[in-house]
Amino acid sequence: MTEVRSHSADDFPLPMLRDVKGDHTISVCIPARNEEATIATIVSAIDEHLASNGHELVDEILVIDDRSDDDTAAVARSAGATVVQVADILPTQGPGRGKGNVLWKSVAASTGDLIVWIDADLTSFTPACVTGLVGPMLTDPTVAMVKGYYERPEIGGTGGGRTTELMARPLLATLFPHLTSVRQPLGGEYAARRDILEQVPFSTGYGVETGLLIDIAELVGLERLAQVDLGVRVHRNRPLDELSVQAMEILHVGLRRSDIEWRPEWSHVLLRPDLDPVEALVDERPPLITVAEYRP
Repeated sequence: MTEVRSHSADDFPLPMLRDVKGDHTISVCIPARNEEATIATIVSAIDEHLASNGHELVDEILVIDDRSDDDTAAVARSAGATVVQVADILPTQGPGRGKGNVLWKSVAASTGDLIVWIDADLTSFTPACVTGLVGPMLTDPTVAMVKGYYERPEIGGTGGGRTTELMARPLLATLFPHLTSVRQPLGGEYAARRDILEQVPFSTGYGVETGLLIDIAELVGLERLAQVDLGVRVHRNRPLDELSVQAMEILHVGLRRSDIEWRPEWSHVLLRPDLDPVEALVDERPPLITVAEYRP
């Protein structure tokens, strides 16, 4: 079975990437909701080390603010990012809900032909996250998508990657075994070419990473995917009850993309004893090339 090619972020030093960048433009997009505690560190690191001071690799740092009620937008703007409110992007399409909705809108709002996504709650961010993700695409024009992978240490006795191990890996191994060599299928740090992202739907919830992985592999072939070791990833771990609905959204994405016939009685509402029902976000945004309002 073909495996996704693997690299290390160290394989792509900044001077080399600047030399091979050519006419490519790079947008780093950061979806954010109430992330005032971490967003400035990420934005300022990208700005200082990759976008200014003679290090011009990144052309745009874009924070998509998903209705924060803290100072995320002001903090990000002060650190050097362009901040756009999610409701202001493709307004005729409605504001939408969910992480995948924000990622879909970030493609529409950004200008680069290479798009890098970084989660806003990282406390382990380094500029190598960006250089590692764009490196395979800048050095090999056949690479369409790059997934980051990393070590995820325990924080307060709770390990990261619980949804990956309990839902994503079993789902991929069962229905999409050709993707089992992807080390972090749910990781929020990844990059892709705009002309590829425009052609695929985006699940609106936390199933977005799974859906994009499946759809892009189907669209371009496994040989055009790559993954990069980004070292150690530390971010805010969520409580177990919040992970249940994320797992349900990933399950729905996998079922929708399989040959299993959908049954009308199957629910997208998570029901648990002694807890309120929670609606899983399973709607999908269409490929942007089909949206009249979208102008790349």
